Amino acid sequence: MNPYLPRLRAKACQMVVREGKSIRAVARYYGVHASTVSRWVQQYPEAGAWKIATKSSRPKSHPKKLNSEIVDCIVQKRKKRGRCAEVIHEELKNDGIEVSLSSVKRTLDRKGLTKKKSPWKRFHKNTERPRVALPGDLVQMDTIHMMQTRKKRIYVYTLIDLYSRWSFAEASEKIGAVRTVDFVRDAQDLFPHEFTCLQSDYGPEFGQRFSEWVGVRHRHSRVRKPNDNAHVERFNRTIQDELLDSLPRNVSTINEALPEYLKYYNEERLHMGIEMKTPLQMLEKIS
Repeated sequence: MNPYLPRLRAKACQMVVREGKSIRAVARYYGVHASTVSRWVQQYPEAGAWKIATKSSRPKSHPKKLNSEIVDCIVQKRKKRGRCAEVIHEELKNDGIEVSLSSVKRTLDRKGLTKKKSPWKRFHKNTERPRVALPGDLVQMDTIHMMQTRKKRIYVYTLIDLYSRWSFAEASEKIGAVRTVDFVRDAQDLFPHEFTCLQSDYGPEFGQRFSEWVGVRHRHSRVRKPNDNAHVERFNRTIQDELLDSLPRNVSTINEALPEYLKYYNEERLHMGIEMKTPLQMLEKIS
């Protein structure tokens, strides 16, 4: 495990080959056995080298080693569909091939077919997700990015309460912590209950400054797990299909049309997720 050992081996060999010192003298100098220096010299190339790499201690063979046919089958299934080790293991089982899941994972790793976690990836600590029992217990937020021109975007902030499915949206020319706080406050003024917990992804508009300024508990969803924000993601698709796609890409036009649509969405539109009720009926049931 010593990172300097490959260079030390090469120096020892240079003392024997180039300087003409005996193997025993070099062994005493470096504090190793003479047979160790002898093996180093045997590995030393005639042209010379500045280091002699450490050989792997892994055994060359094993009585339970997978045969080449199974290894080829694992590699082919991975390259054909790109599925994970668990799926490949199940497919092999269905084909009548008995192999452990750990063997499939090791084979994919040795063949360079697994994605390694980057050592530079930032760790995100996730807080416990609250249980939704009342309106405002968990409110999901997101932002829809829409291209106005080839170089300019407009943004639509969206928000939905998980208990009642009550939703709110606003269009904006810019996004940022201050604008996001204003959006949450506008939604809170219309919502009859206090927001207890807000949830969003790791977008820059939902960063540390927003968490400090909003005055409400704020948690992030897991990285690359859009299903954590499934309700607001579905609302984004609905509002785009039913309203935004039919409007010009203009902030003032969108904000003029949003109140009428949100009134329909919250008071008239039936939702399958809340047993064919409207968000207004869910809020009235509590009050």
